[in-house]
Parts: sequence; C-alpha cells; structure tokens
Amino acid sequence: MRDADYAALAQFRYQIRSFLAFSEQAAAKEGLTPTQHQALLGIKGFVRPGPATVGDVARFLLVRHHSAVELVDRLAKLRLVSRLADPDDARRVHLKLTKKGEQKLRALSRKNLEELRRAASPALSRLLKSFRVSSEG
Repeated sequence: MRDADYAALAQFRYQIRSFLAFSEQAAAKEGLTPTQHQALLGIKGFVRPGPATVGDVARFLLVRHHSAVELVDRLAKLRLVSRLADPDDARRVHLKLTKKGEQKLRALSRKNLEELRRAASPALSRLLKSFRVSSEG
C-alpha cells in the first residue's frame, strides 16, 4: 500500500462519516431517528420485486428480527407504515409506507441526494448523476 492509498481511504471514510452525520441531523429535523429513516428507505427501496416484510427490514438494517418488529411497531404508531396481510401466506405481513411515511422519506431522500452531490468526489458525482432523472420525477 502506498501513502496515497491510505490518504484516499481516509478521505473516503471521512466523506462517509460526514454524510452519515448530515443524514442523521436531517432525520432528526423530520422527527425521525436515523434507524427509522433507514427503515423507511428499506421498505420503499430495498426489496424488488414485491412488498417488504419485517424480515426484509431486519436484513436491510442488519438487525435481529425482534428488533425489526419493535421498530416497525414504532413506525406504525407514528402512522408512517401500514401492515397488510399477505394474500398467499397468512403468516407473512407486508409493509407499506403510508402517505405520511412517503412524504417524510421523499423529503429526506431529496436532502440526502443534494448533500451527496454537494460533497461528493468526482467519481461519486458521476455515479450520482444517474439519480438526477429519477429523483426529479
């Protein structure tokens, strides 16, 4: 490893930490914890095709199933997520963002993408340009 490799890794890690701090503050301004924000994002965007389940939330957040259940319970109490019975398997429950959940996630996602574009390195900036069309729609 060269000194330049360590410098590049250090800069990249710094950018990640800076972005995470920004994202946590943005979530707090919307009245959410960072984990609640990440759960909403996972429910909306992690599972394709099909609706998300509590197990999907646990996988996305890298937490135990019972922790994901408690988190989804809190999101449901805040009226950000609704539970829908799986028509093919009564043991499964599908998760769907409510209108309020969609609005909070949209607001946070726009702020996060703006921050990523603002602070991104040239390589990451090129990657983020692919989001421009979909986020403006």
